[in-house]
Amino acid sequence: MQQIINFIIRYKNFLLYLFLLMVSLGFTIQSHSYHQSSFFNSSSWLTGNIYETSNSISSYFDLDDENKKLVEENQRLRKLLFNRESNDSIVLDTVQAEYTITTAQVIKNSYADRRNYITINKGEKDSVKPDMGVITSKGILGIVENTSNHFATVQSILNVNSNINAKLKNTNHFGSLVWNEEAYNVVQLIDIPKLVPLIVGDTIVTGGMSSIFPENIPIGTIKKFQLDNAQGFWRIDITLFNDMTNIKNVYIVNNENRLEILELEEETISNDQ
Repeated sequence: MQQIINFIIRYKNFLLYLFLLMVSLGFTIQSHSYHQSSFFNSSSWLTGNIYETSNSISSYFDLDDENKKLVEENQRLRKLLFNRESNDSIVLDTVQAEYTITTAQVIKNSYADRRNYITINKGEKDSVKPDMGVITSKGILGIVENTSNHFATVQSILNVNSNINAKLKNTNHFGSLVWNEEAYNVVQLIDIPKLVPLIVGDTIVTGGMSSIFPENIPIGTIKKFQLDNAQGFWRIDITLFNDMTNIKNVYIVNNENRLEILELEEETISNDQ
């Protein structure tokens, strides 16, 4: 207490000056509308910035929860979208595809090797099985290859063994999506006949000729193309929509009718032999 008294006595002139200054400012603001308006505008600006800063800090710590909510909402919407599209088309004459979606997160990602794999944090306990498709909000990622109780490995499209049915969105001509190891953001579409017109920038999507991916999942756009005269097919470079170096949230796509489709195909082949 004595220290406070000593401080007041020591700086009494300065404290008196501050007191008189505040009183004079108060009278000035009250007696002049211009000063009053300026004061309240400045006060509102300061208060607004404080609230904005506070909200930004609060929002930052809420990002994880909000991100989970968005992923769950996307999961629901994608399921509705896939099933709506599949109900508009017949798969193998009479069998209609029905897709379920499971969300997961990438815990390991390789993109510089010849055989790249991605590890996700969902496995057998989450009903994840081999040969399920994996996509992101931007496009195709790969196919589940192995599973454990809590995890699964995904064969990336950046894998020399990857071979996925894909098509030109504008013409529906389809071929095989492969990777030549030259770049981690470019894959190749092969087996497109030379009679098919191509344009740089055209979109490439999944072809729907397999039972793994729904049709029309985005893949990328045509970067360049050249004709293999010996084979009579185009060899097309595709720039991926996905940034394969920065993958976090993914969706595991399960075709509920896949087993029935495969059994029907095997039966058809057996009957022809």
